[in-house]
Amino acid sequence: MEANMILEKLEGVKQRFIEVGELLTRPDILSDMERYVKLSREYKDLHPVVDAMEKYRLAIQNLASARELLATEKDEEMREMAKAEVDQLSEALPEMEEEIKLLLIPADPEDDKNAVLEIRAGTGGDEASIFAGDLFRMYSKFFEQKGWKAEVNSFSEGTAGGYKEIVLSVSGEGVYGILKYESGVHRVQRVPQTETQGRIHTSAASVVVLPEADEVDVEIRNEDIRKDTYCSSGPGGQSVNTTYSAIRLTHIPSGIVVICQDEKSQIKNYDKALKELRTRLYNLEYQKYLDEIAHKRKTMVSTGDRSAKIRTYNYPQGRVTDHRINLTVYNLPYILDGNISEIIGKLQVAENAERMKESNI
Repeated sequence: MEANMILEKLEGVKQRFIEVGELLTRPDILSDMERYVKLSREYKDLHPVVDAMEKYRLAIQNLASARELLATEKDEEMREMAKAEVDQLSEALPEMEEEIKLLLIPADPEDDKNAVLEIRAGTGGDEASIFAGDLFRMYSKFFEQKGWKAEVNSFSEGTAGGYKEIVLSVSGEGVYGILKYESGVHRVQRVPQTETQGRIHTSAASVVVLPEADEVDVEIRNEDIRKDTYCSSGPGGQSVNTTYSAIRLTHIPSGIVVICQDEKSQIKNYDKALKELRTRLYNLEYQKYLDEIAHKRKTMVSTGDRSAKIRTYNYPQGRVTDHRINLTVYNLPYILDGNISEIIGKLQVAENAERMKESNI
């Protein structure tokens, strides 16, 4: 994309940025919270694009001035300075253009949302449950690194440790946009603790990441919900296990069932369950969008095909392989300690490249 074409495209972005800034000061917008939030988000997204545009425009002007000086100046010292600036800016401009191209890729509006994370044991019996527990610990450490908050909504423990399933609500900055790359089947290859002959077994656990719905995204009618209460199970102390604090919500039209048992308070469990129900209903529609783009992007793993094997954790070889981008890292303990940012970063780069092809940027 030539410099003039880039600036021409960016001029429209700048005009929209100015327009949104003016809209945010209008009384009718300030009194409409839903619209105000959407415009504020758009303003925040456009800001780095406009900053990059001004930086790029200035670099082009400086390059033109330096070239003119180099062509007309007689003084050798001035010519050397001009040549150095031409070389520096000629090298910097392509990097600026790549940055702008990435910024021009339409953002997924869901990326800024919080997320619901499910981890479920798959094939492999007790070993699969233990592995689901390992994944839960890995993600918990990752959340700590990111400064995110994670709350357990519900869980079912495995008979030999770990979890048959565990559901979390994760909140923080840009949670879904990062965690969505974890959706799919995670496979482990290792010798189980119960294996007496030292044979390597393959087990699996599935991970599903859903963007958390806001109240404005989904309206739920009270008459469409059946609410059941019961005693919580599992750890949590006497009060959790002896009071009817656990909540089961059934959405009658869709048949979706949500359970929340982690809090001692029935009211808190109800609020968390309602939030998760809203998210699951929202994702019925969101899934249609994901299905439309699934065939276009191999890295877009938050798609309907959640049965796709995305990653293998091989203990004997100490390696982790992400099958979507053929990436292998020989540092399994480091990855299981929550250090998955590098893998996710490379998945983001691969997807951005595919999205740039889609957008013809």
